[in-house]
Order: sequence, then C-alpha cells, then structure tokens
Amino acid sequence: MERHVLVVFPHPDDETFGTGGTIASFTKAGVPVTYACGTLGQMGRNMGKPFFATRETLSEVREKELRAACDALGIKDLRLLGLRDKTIEFEDREVIADQLLSIIEELNPSLIITHYPGFAVHPDHNALGAACVRAVEKLPVAKRPVVYGHAFARNREEFIGSPDVTIDIHDVAETKLEAVRAHRSQSENVIARFEEALKNKEAAAQFGPSMFTESFYTMKFA
Repeated sequence: MERHVLVVFPHPDDETFGTGGTIASFTKAGVPVTYACGTLGQMGRNMGKPFFATRETLSEVREKELRAACDALGIKDLRLLGLRDKTIEFEDREVIADQLLSIIEELNPSLIITHYPGFAVHPDHNALGAACVRAVEKLPVAKRPVVYGHAFARNREEFIGSPDVTIDIHDVAETKLEAVRAHRSQSENVIARFEEALKNKEAAAQFGPSMFTESFYTMKFA
C-alpha cells in the first residue's frame, strides 16, 4: 500500500487519458493522491466538438474540466503550478525542479508518477518530466520515492525496453470513463470509442491497451 502518490503532468487531461485508471485504483484503496498540474492547457487546439470554447475562454473551461475529472478520480488535492502551456521546455528547469521539490518535501510521497523524459511525445511532457526527475535527484538517496515514468513515444521500447509496471484497471474503467467525459473539450472526438470499448472486447482491442491496462517504467537514478 502506497503512503501518498504525487502525480506530475503538464496539462489538464494528462492525468486521465494515460493514468486515470491507476489513479482511481489508488484512491479507491484509500491512498491519497495529489496532482501537480503544470498548465491549464490554454494553447490547446481542441475547443469542443462542436466548438464551445474560444482561445480566450479555454483556460477557464479546462480548469473546470480538470476539477471535475479530479473529483471523478478521487483526487482531493490539486496543485496548479501556473506554468504557461507549450513553453515549459524554455523555462529554467532548476526553478521548476525546486518548485516540485517543495511539494515533494511537504507531502513525502512514496510514489511519484510523471512523464518519462524524452519518450512522452509532447515537449511539455518531456520538460516537466525532466524537472520532476531533477527534483527527486535533489533529495538524499534514502528519502527518494519510487518514480514511475509514463512513456508512449513509438520508439520507446527500442531505447528503454518494455515497461516493468503494468496495472490492470478493469475494476475502475467506468471511473476513468467518467473522468474522460469531464474533459469534454478534449474528449468529445474520442468519447464514443471509449464507451464502445467498454461494451465489447473487439472494440477494446481496436482502441488499444490503455483501455484496460496502464503501463509505466520505474525510473532509475544514479
């Protein structure tokens, strides 16, 4: 049983699409989960289908969606880091690492879930994941939590092998779906596929492995 789980991702919906089932599994078991969300995704391209958000209102819309998704997943503690969407790679990594280190020292989590630097596709994913890893490196070795890296670049297994942690989320798939629905501006184009995948195995197989399993790499430190 984990003591406390800290999730560190840059965008509203990162916590849901890739790791929502894992988070729900922890909260269902009574493990507290804190989500440190880097940005409000204000530069995202999806505005709903049909559109119901604009560039000016998107940050407000996505924050409301994020809070609803956190409620669905059982996340009681949401920390907004206040970073700017699509610019994290240009920020001072040490400054962000120190911001995360402060949260880590406050919460003393036994597990951190973040993006695997270099293998998480989006520059914001890779940059915040790297800052999170740097924050953990600043801790004494004996006080470092386990860190799971979420990687989904197509070449990941060529360079870092197969994931060493796979979590079955069948029991919380409906909870994950509720969180997906909460991120309406980002999910309306895929929600029908999620719903169909829950109904039959063939649709689930076509959707991909993340429907009922979520996989991670245990990060290694020097």
